[in-house]
Amino acid sequence: MSQDLRSPQRQLIECQMAHADLDALIDQAAMAPLPLDELMLRRLKKRRLALRDQMAQLQWMIDPKEPA
Repeated sequence: MSQDLRSPQRQLIECQMAHADLDALIDQAAMAPLPLDELMLRRLKKRRLALRDQMAQLQWMIDPKEPA
C-alpha cells in the first residue's frame, strides 16, 4: 500500500500540480503592482525547471521509449 503512494504515476501527478502552482505564482508575481523580490523570483523559476526535469524523468520511467 505505501509503495503505491509513491508510485511514479503518483509522483508525476504531484509534480504536475506543484509545477502548475509555481506557474500561477510566477504569473501573479509578474502582474503584481509591487514586483516580487528578484532573488525569490529566480528561486521559484529554478524550482519550476527542476520540477519539469523531474516530470520528464518520471514520464520516462512510466513509459520508456523502445529503441528504433
